[in-house]
Amino acid sequence: MGEIRKHITFHGRVQGVGFRYTAKYLARSLGVTGWVKNEWDGTVTMEVQGREKRINELLKGLNRNSFIVIEWIDTKEIAPEENESCFSVR
Repeated sequence: MGEIRKHITFHGRVQGVGFRYTAKYLARSLGVTGWVKNEWDGTVTMEVQGREKRINELLKGLNRNSFIVIEWIDTKEIAPEENESCFSVR
């Protein structure tokens, strides 16, 4: 099973609660790549690439944080990026 890439938008209490840095820490510990950033409308957008099991572990980890409240997510699978080497906060 190869790597996939997902574009995810998180809705809820996801800004001002350490979401992006929690995501960066978890992503790096799981060995997935991509980026995360705050949007003007209060949502957070993430693109994450790796094995699907690791991506799901990242999402579960974000849901375990007591300050982050994810009400729903919009997700779609997109084409993987070549030569991406880390996970960053934008």
